[in-house]
Amino acid sequence: MEYIYAALLLHRLGQHINEENLKKVLSAAGATVDEGKVKILVASLNGVNIDEQLANASLVAAAPSQGSVAEVPKDEKKEEPKAEAAEGLASLFG
Repeated sequence: MEYIYAALLLHRLGQHINEENLKKVLSAAGATVDEGKVKILVASLNGVNIDEQLANASLVAAAPSQGSVAEVPKDEKKEEPKAEAAEGLASLFG
């Protein structure tokens, strides 16, 4: 993740996203630099319009969802019968 952040920082500052600059940013941040990851990231970003990709990502994140994972459909809600709940309370107070 820190590699992506470094690339975004370089992009934001108007610097070229290349192996040398990524290594400098990562080293300055105190990260251990993995040469392979740096090369893969630079190759992956070659020819990519980062501003366009960020704009598309913002639109996707702002789009309303069709439903929340936490929502439970009304027909699947479990309701404890009131009579059983009352019996449980009655046994406490005898």
